[in-house]
Amino acid sequence: MKLDRYLEILTKSIWVFHCNSGSCNGCDIEIVATLTPRYDIERFGMKLVGTPRHADALLVTGPVTKYMTERLKRIYAQMPDPKVVIAVGNCANSGDVFYKSYNLDGPVDNVIPVDVYVHGCPPRPEAIIEGAAKAILKLEKMKEESQKAGAPQ
Repeated sequence: MKLDRYLEILTKSIWVFHCNSGSCNGCDIEIVATLTPRYDIERFGMKLVGTPRHADALLVTGPVTKYMTERLKRIYAQMPDPKVVIAVGNCANSGDVFYKSYNLDGPVDNVIPVDVYVHGCPPRPEAIIEGAAKAILKLEKMKEESQKAGAPQ
């Protein structure tokens, strides 16, 4: 992705709700690192919010445990449309070392649809920022499609 387009994308505002569905907290620490002055994701408009009802994106870390399956579905249902889901870390994407654990319902895309995958164990803050930029692109495309569908012809 070209740098000018990347910066243009990141100037848009995206509000994110974070959900830990059973991770070791390595990914969570990297998400918090994106908020520190070194990476300062808030200057690009990404803001963590405390309720899914205000969120544009759902940031999920960790494989989905049986305990979290219904809760994750409920959080996803509470988000307004259009919405995107970002799966952060190898555990959220594939289950990683916990793949065949008795207590898992699997990676996030077994429970809710995922739009952006951010790989790494744990992923670097730069990768999380790039994932947010891809989520913004996806949201913009969804908004354009909904405007075209809703426009009189």
